[in-house]
Amino acid sequence: MKGTIVVIPAFNEARTIREVVTAVRRQDVDRIIVVDDGSMDATATLIRSLPTEDAALPSLELIRHRTNLGKGFALASGIARAIACGGQRIVTIDADGQHCSGDIPRLERAAMRAPEAIVIAARTEAREAAPALRRFANEVADFWISWACGRRIEDTQSGFRLYPAAVLARLSVRPRRNAGFAFETEMLIDSVAAGAEIRSVPIMTRYLPDRRLSHYRPWRDTWSIIRLVGAKLLRRGLYPTGLLRSLDRGVGSAKGGTAALRDID
Repeated sequence: MKGTIVVIPAFNEARTIREVVTAVRRQDVDRIIVVDDGSMDATATLIRSLPTEDAALPSLELIRHRTNLGKGFALASGIARAIACGGQRIVTIDADGQHCSGDIPRLERAAMRAPEAIVIAARTEAREAAPALRRFANEVADFWISWACGRRIEDTQSGFRLYPAAVLARLSVRPRRNAGFAFETEMLIDSVAAGAEIRSVPIMTRYLPDRRLSHYRPWRDTWSIIRLVGAKLLRRGLYPTGLLRSLDRGVGSAKGGTAALRDID
């Protein structure tokens, strides 16, 4: 779909980055921006080795950080560049191969139905495939973030999302060094506070045993998210209304809420 730019943050992803980018280039998107966040392996070299002369393929751009600044900075760099390139929809996808690029059109179709919504590719299908500790950490994060947003949100830790550029333009959130995954959390909370809707598209849970260990540190990163959310809740007097709404699974049908969208053939 014209106007869609894909941002791929990457840190030491030499095992998977080439196949991930190649798969994304098969989709009907305008541009792909890979942000190499200070990798110490061949990530950048592999990106540079990909063919660029085929005009039928989306353009490919590499941004390099000299040192590892964390996923938040990598996303912020890629998103800022995507907006500068005129992107109307920015899709973020992880570089570790756990997401299927073939789901990008499903996110775009959901965005067409709700142009002002952030669309999350929620790993709700075959969720038992995820390691037990990761499932627990994600459920804890889902609880706190849903509370702060005042509505139930599925899979708040999914790095596979579609952001409307118009929504991002209203945000003032900036990444902090080593904030890691908390940046994505803050974007969700601040987007809802700015009036954005949240939608989810259910996707398969894919944890591949031959891939590298996730950069997500269940205890440390979940605690970082809880501290961030806790500070925002304290500023709102703990937001008891938000807690009640987040526990009501029916609130997703209301404007500003979250709803799961399935494709209809």
